[in-house]
Amino acid sequence: MFTDRGCTEVGGVEQTEQRPLVGNVEKKRAPGCARNIDDLLSEMNTAFSAHDANRLAGVYHWTGMSGRAAYDVMERLDAIVRRPLVDIVPVLPEEPPAIEADAPPYPAFADAPAAPIEELPPPRPRTPVAVRVEQTQENGVTPSRTVFGLQKHFGCWWIKG
Repeated sequence: MFTDRGCTEVGGVEQTEQRPLVGNVEKKRAPGCARNIDDLLSEMNTAFSAHDANRLAGVYHWTGMSGRAAYDVMERLDAIVRRPLVDIVPVLPEEPPAIEADAPPYPAFADAPAAPIEELPPPRPRTPVAVRVEQTQENGVTPSRTVFGLQKHFGCWWIKG
C-alpha cells in the first residue's frame, strides 16, 4: 500500500522487498532505468513477450519530444510490439580495418627499411550504437526489421528513433 500517512496509522507494517542478487548482476537504479545494455535488452524482450507498448515506452527516450510526436511514437511502438518477435540484437559499430603485419610497403617507401611492428593494446569492448528488432509480419512469414538508436542519459540506456 502506498500512502502519505505512517504505516501504523493505516494498520500496516513497513516492509522492503529483499531480493538476493544472482551472480555478478548490478541492480537496476529504478524501474525503466537500464544501467547496461543487457538490462535494456531484457526489458525490451519482456515488453515484446507481453505485447506491451507501455512497457516498451518505459525504455524509450522521450526527452524533448512534443506531445504530437509522442502520440506518433506510441502508435508506432504499439504496432511494433504486436508483431511476432524473432530476435533483439545489439548493433555494434564497424571495426576499423586491421593493419596487416606482412602487407607490402607503399611503393614510395619500397627501399626504406621495415620499421618494427609495435604491439597494439587489446581492443576495448565496443559499445552498441543501436538495437535491431527482428520480427515477422502478422502472417508469420514476411520479415520485418526495426532499428532503434541508443541514448545514454543520466546513467541509463534508452532506445530512440
